[in-house]
Amino acid sequence: MRLIDSHSHLQAEAFASDRAEVVAAARAAGVERLLVPGWDVASSSAALDLAVEHGWIDAAAGIHPHEAAAASEADWEAVVRLAAAPKIVAIGETGLDFDRMHSPRDAQLANLRRHLDLAIETGKPAILHCRSEAGSHDAQDALLAELRAAGFEGAAVRASFGDGPPAVLHSFSGSVDYAAAALELGLAISFGGLVFRRGEDASAEVARLVPGERLLIETDAPFLAPPGVPRGGVPGFIGRRNSPEWVHVTAQWLSEQRGETTDSIGESLVAAYDNTFRRHPGG
Repeated sequence: MRLIDSHSHLQAEAFASDRAEVVAAARAAGVERLLVPGWDVASSSAALDLAVEHGWIDAAAGIHPHEAAAASEADWEAVVRLAAAPKIVAIGETGLDFDRMHSPRDAQLANLRRHLDLAIETGKPAILHCRSEAGSHDAQDALLAELRAAGFEGAAVRASFGDGPPAVLHSFSGSVDYAAAALELGLAISFGGLVFRRGEDASAEVARLVPGERLLIETDAPFLAPPGVPRGGVPGFIGRRNSPEWVHVTAQWLSEQRGETTDSIGESLVAAYDNTFRRHPGG
């Protein structure tokens, strides 16, 4: 089965002791495309280094909503410089997190707006994190409002992205209505280990709703381990460390939800990845 992992933090400290082995295991498991997003300047730079080292890996540069308040103007300027690199194929991850609130809302919104503008300017899709408190959908509502305000349903975005998605809802969590609104804006939707958690029942219906050309999967490694990932054995990481090779669990789930063979899903996922994260000259 052909596989992709559209969101994996391989530069994280959790992989410091065996990163090369994790990369090799992903390839052996059938992972053909892998995107490493940053969450601040250092991690974005490290993601780019990984992409340069491994020709089949891509990178993204950005500042996570958790880091929004701590990021300086110099940090943002560094992200803009990194975003110009051919091996950087996306902007982020960015977004909104009104659940854990490591940064105030105003800082998160300002941070998101800069990323959305940079995505349009570069023609590289924004990778969007979005979480609300349990029982709420305020972050999802705010994200959709910001996308519309930034012109993500307008001509400038269509000119920048053509038939490719201008943004990706990473590790989807939310309602069917939220997904439908995002799809109306042309976004891609990516599914990860959250689909196996209690309270994420809507994800199965959303998985059947997304057009194949805008359907992605991910691990969000080292987080959100799906069923089957063993516990322990990783220095400095408590619990079950996820890694790209385990993306096959979500791929199997996706094939079941959509009533497609794993071979068919695999072909579709690779094509959707290539249509979303387009290699640039020199990349």
